[in-house]
Amino acid sequence: MDRRFDRWRASYASDPAASRGRLFKEETSSTRSEFQRDRDRIIHSTAFRRLKHKTQVFVFHEGDHFRTRLTHTIEVAQIARSIARALGLDEDLAEALALSHDLGHTPFGHTGEDVLDDCLAPYGGFDHNAQALRIVTTLERRYPDFDGLNLSWEMLEGLVKHNGPLLDNAGHPLSRYQKRGVPADILNEDAKLHLELASFAGPEAQVAALADDIAYNTHDLDDGLRAGLFRLADVTDVPFLAAIMAEIEAKWPKLEESRAVHELGRRLITRFVEGVIGESRKRLLAFEGLEVAAIRAADAPVIAFDATLQQADRDIKRFLFARMYRNANVMRVRGEADRVVRDLFAAFTSDSSRLPEDWQTRLTGTDEAERAHHIADYIAGMTDRFALQEHKRLFDVTPDLR
Repeated sequence: MDRRFDRWRASYASDPAASRGRLFKEETSSTRSEFQRDRDRIIHSTAFRRLKHKTQVFVFHEGDHFRTRLTHTIEVAQIARSIARALGLDEDLAEALALSHDLGHTPFGHTGEDVLDDCLAPYGGFDHNAQALRIVTTLERRYPDFDGLNLSWEMLEGLVKHNGPLLDNAGHPLSRYQKRGVPADILNEDAKLHLELASFAGPEAQVAALADDIAYNTHDLDDGLRAGLFRLADVTDVPFLAAIMAEIEAKWPKLEESRAVHELGRRLITRFVEGVIGESRKRLLAFEGLEVAAIRAADAPVIAFDATLQQADRDIKRFLFARMYRNANVMRVRGEADRVVRDLFAAFTSDSSRLPEDWQTRLTGTDEAERAHHIADYIAGMTDRFALQEHKRLFDVTPDLR
């Protein structure tokens, strides 16, 4: 019997039985591990359902087959689970982190985030990772005893640090947070639960981060080809993709283009997934017999691309940036989406009675900064189509984003 795919757990995997717990103590489940409960809470959340109508690159009505935040998230979760299984990590935690990684995204993709960041500049800015944390700790209101989803420590840590440490050992902000500092929502949660912001996250969070890269590189190529922003022959500008296309053409010289596109995507995912597993196994040899704390204390990620895949990842991103993300039509739509989000923020700021009644109530007793963040919470939670509906309700002319 082939037992290669049986569940097993490496010593350095996150163990749900040894979880550091939740902010609000709850009875354990008789049928699910702590990380399975986290996953299920994410899936049943309002914020997760909204991802169905939030932009990945293309606005929702541009075509039924383009990825949305939800379909992207499902693809990330599938890849994360596959990698975690191969490495002996906790599949449920990797899946839960993959499912939650985009909860904080705004309508209209990064355009909405950029606008809200600009609107909130006097009050610390807007960050989608911090917004995801805000959703799962505060904004989801489903349970009688607490706000948020009361997720495990490992979930919150992974959600915040899946892209790496936020502070250096001296407590200074790293990377994207050097200019403005770590967002207040993250610091507030760290004060309650000590999320160890100067260390790497556990291996399952690192898996989710790379699964995200693999998924969007692959499906953005697919969506860009489907939208006609570039041709299949153009992808051979990327050496890694050219080699895969040569394999496909050698095996199927007259393969119809639609099948060739799918075969390219399938092989691309396979190369990256197998490459991550191979490189990570090498790095994890140093942690055999050790627990997950050793991975958090390491001075480099343990889940990683090898040098060849690092270069391929850079080349694919460079190609997509030039040929897709900066395409003239995509940029035009982004400009119109910018106007929609900016108009909504201005309208709700100038007259809070335009907000739903329950959102107006929450403004009572707030200062200027709190009001601005509260309005940003409302807008960030919108789907693309609801944002357009609200704009039509409040303004005489609304872009159609086509």
